[in-house]
Amino acid sequence: MTLPLTKIRVLDMSRALTGPYCTQMLGDMGADIVKVEQPNVGDNSRAWGPPFVNGESTYFMSVNRNKRSMTIDLRHPDAAAIMRELVAQSDIVIENFVPGQMTKYGFDYAACKAIKPDIIYCSISGFGQVGPDHHRAAYDQVIQGLGGVMSVTGYPDGDPMRVGIALSDIISGLNAAYAIMVAVYHRQLTGVGQSIDTSLLSGQLAMMSYHAAAYLATQHVPQRTGNHNPEIAPYGVFQAKDGWFNLAVGTNALWQKFLTALNAPHLMKDPRFVSNGSRSEHYDDLKAELGAIFKNYTVRQLEDILLPAGIPIGEIHDMGGVFADPQVTALQQVLTIPHPKAGELRVVGAPYVFSETPATVRHHPPLLGEQTDELLTEFGFTAAQIESFRASGVLG
Repeated sequence: MTLPLTKIRVLDMSRALTGPYCTQMLGDMGADIVKVEQPNVGDNSRAWGPPFVNGESTYFMSVNRNKRSMTIDLRHPDAAAIMRELVAQSDIVIENFVPGQMTKYGFDYAACKAIKPDIIYCSISGFGQVGPDHHRAAYDQVIQGLGGVMSVTGYPDGDPMRVGIALSDIISGLNAAYAIMVAVYHRQLTGVGQSIDTSLLSGQLAMMSYHAAAYLATQHVPQRTGNHNPEIAPYGVFQAKDGWFNLAVGTNALWQKFLTALNAPHLMKDPRFVSNGSRSEHYDDLKAELGAIFKNYTVRQLEDILLPAGIPIGEIHDMGGVFADPQVTALQQVLTIPHPKAGELRVVGAPYVFSETPATVRHHPPLLGEQTDELLTEFGFTAAQIESFRASGVLG
């Protein structure tokens, strides 16, 4: 089987989460990911934990399979000679340094284009390459605050609340992977490479979607509503006698089926609940009425009652519950990767299934600099040159 990106080589200068998330996506589909790391330190996320498994960060290992690692001190005078060969023999360069840093190293887009005219060069930053804040460093939580998502997350009377995963990092990695593939297709059609600029802030703004549209259209500032959707009712988190669950009754037809299945005819004619609009207006009353019913059932009993009627309902799982779910097992997304230090490493695989070219795992998340000599040899350096580089300190 030939994977679709088999002949694509990516020079991965990124670290932490958003860039590595992007390049892992490309690597899963066959791209050769050459991960360049700082000697003796490596990708920032190698130090993020606990948990660690035999000294290896689970954070790092979650987004760095299907890559090979080499170490280069980009500040060293000998780095330029190595980097020129890496760029010349790569299809894509991806970096997520603070804007301007790659220029200092001598390998910004203009420099790389001079080496390889059809290069595709993707920059991921916190704030983009232009504007008064372009030079600022950023982490996900800072962008969640600046980009608005924390203003609509949490309860109205509570503190601003971040989303429980690094959402702006991950969405920017997805955006970068999508943009790179568009650029690859464009180059196939025209022979022309290009630069790509995407940022955590722009990705966060795009993700705000209907909240952003509502504000731009009306100047109304969306507020935090906790687990309640203010436009649809009942739609949110409810409590059974043994745990919590999500319920989504999005139409009046579903509402009628919901009440029939629940054997709650007294709510069908209640004027407070006859339409989605009236249910939203009387949400507190609605929640109290439903809460009195739900307390008599376990979550599983409610699922057994409501799922056959087509009502969207689901238990709220912790990660243990997630991976015990038979549906998750059926999707076969948990992969086992042999790792030289961590042993049998279980990770979540690609979230899509191709009928002809399924994503594969070909390399474990690499140890720091694990393939330095192997890669330098592939790029045409002799054993004597590699030894000279190592003696000079450029490889660490």
